[in-house]
Amino acid sequence: MSKLAGKVAVVTGASKGIGAGIARALAAEGAAVVVNYASSKAGADKVVSDIEEAGGKAIAVQGDVSKADQAQGLIDAAVQTYGRLDVLVNNSGVYEFAPIDAVTEDRYRRMFDVNVLGVLLATQAAARHLGEGGSVINISSLVTSVLPPDTAVYSGTKGAVDAITGVLAKELGPRRIRVNAINPGVVETEGTHAIGVIGSELESGWVAQTPLGRIGQPDDIGAVAVFLASEDARWLTGEKLSAGGGLR
Repeated sequence: MSKLAGKVAVVTGASKGIGAGIARALAAEGAAVVVNYASSKAGADKVVSDIEEAGGKAIAVQGDVSKADQAQGLIDAAVQTYGRLDVLVNNSGVYEFAPIDAVTEDRYRRMFDVNVLGVLLATQAAARHLGEGGSVINISSLVTSVLPPDTAVYSGTKGAVDAITGVLAKELGPRRIRVNAINPGVVETEGTHAIGVIGSELESGWVAQTPLGRIGQPDDIGAVAVFLASEDARWLTGEKLSAGGGLR
């Protein structure tokens, strides 16, 4: 039997990259998936099409999770369409790497609004509908332990996500709602291609530091998300699961 049969999941920022991989993985295990996107409707529609062609259920819903009304609207769309909510994956995120001399107020606010406030607002909206056995999965990053140069703001946002994960695990635990984080290493996505990581010396350096000898793929992270969303992880909450092929 599929691990997530009968479950309903919302994945934020799921039009591409890690979010798309997670959405496809959850659907493959039987969940009906709400594929959220901020601007790339075409990307979200493609993910929905892929899921439906594989026999799954999915809808695309636009929304900026850093806005309270839009985060609430996203969750409302899931409940109105499928009648319930079981899983929230807080994947929406933006990143810009820059040395401290190049940090600006706008860069800071953009990253913290989406990467941190978005997690809080989406979880706030979802918690009103999640019942016993519900699962919140926050997508953090191995930057919080690797701490690469030029990532002060981005690493700060993901450090906040790690802390929020622990706090909300305690806060929502009495309601039997689990809250965990996945901390991916370098993953091949449209974003890492766009900023020139893939095929660069930087990629080679990361691979050389990774015991399993490659960078990650979105479906690598999707498999971890399936585990955390399922009953297999029923005794895990407040955890940060590193998913970087052994990168430390």
